[in-house]
Amino acid sequence: MDEKRKKKLLWQLPFLLLLIVGTILIIRQQQSLPFHHSKGMIFGTFYSVTYQSDKNLDAEIEATLKKVDDALSMFNKRSVISRINQGSTYIDKTEEGLMFKDVYLRAMKISEETDGAFDITVAPLVNAWGFGFKTKEMPGKYSVDSLLQFVGYKKQELFSDEKGDGIHKKDARMMLDCSAIAKGYGTDAVAQLLMKNDIRNFMVEIGGEVVTKGINPNRVPWKIGVIKPTDDSLQVSQELQTVLNITDRAMATSGNYRNFYYQGGKKYAHTIDPRTGYPVQHSLLSATVLTDNCTDADAYATAFMVIGLENTKKFLEKHPELMAYLIYANPDGSDSVWYSPTLKEKVMD
Repeated sequence: MDEKRKKKLLWQLPFLLLLIVGTILIIRQQQSLPFHHSKGMIFGTFYSVTYQSDKNLDAEIEATLKKVDDALSMFNKRSVISRINQGSTYIDKTEEGLMFKDVYLRAMKISEETDGAFDITVAPLVNAWGFGFKTKEMPGKYSVDSLLQFVGYKKQELFSDEKGDGIHKKDARMMLDCSAIAKGYGTDAVAQLLMKNDIRNFMVEIGGEVVTKGINPNRVPWKIGVIKPTDDSLQVSQELQTVLNITDRAMATSGNYRNFYYQGGKKYAHTIDPRTGYPVQHSLLSATVLTDNCTDADAYATAFMVIGLENTKKFLEKHPELMAYLIYANPDGSDSVWYSPTLKEKVMD
């Protein structure tokens, strides 16, 4: 080695040492940071946030979720969506109003993609059939046809004029219900808050909808369980179908784990098709979707429960950005599983 190259290496060594020492210090600092646990209720369900930080962000997390509630909760009479349902035309020019508009536009996009299988106007039908399943007095054709007059995502639209943005309904009786997408959106909102605070390791969960990043307190990737569908009216069973080894992903599950009915010796979930007004007649019991954001995962999981196993497989072929884990009933009453080939390495059977 010539003298010139030796001198160059000698000059580089201190910088390499500094880089190594700096990296070690950063790793040690990351390892020494505590994990915080924030819990509470939102949208009538529980939320849980685990995050590694030198700051306690519980108050900020609660404030973020309150904004989402003020935008999307039908249980909150002062929320943006409640006021729209009560007859208000225009969307508030507030952060909550922007949240509502964001969710509305994403819901409309997914409604288009799924040919109306996902539809935030379906609530009247869901309520009618849900009541029927409890009383054994199912809605008749006349009732279903009457409700379908004001159900359908194409029967209302977003508009803008000099006063601002608003919702125009073709029938004043139409009701918007974002319950099949709001939990996913709330989960994303908290995840974004954490990332803005440079938090690299966390898990956000709202009613089963999850966003993960980095590693868990045991310094390994996050593992998320998928509940096994069981006939459990007391809702005490939490048996897992599988565990998914995931991180840096969003995951949402739709399924009526403890809410089945039997017809012709087959087991079906209580899922209403917004396009027909009737319960679906297929065997899909649970749909878990993984993608890069929980808002979309939440909505797609709901849509898949409507379109069923085979149509979901066809849909996924055209949408490689989505991964799905599907549980369905066989003719003999047993359950089987299908999942996206790209999910294979993440399934821990």
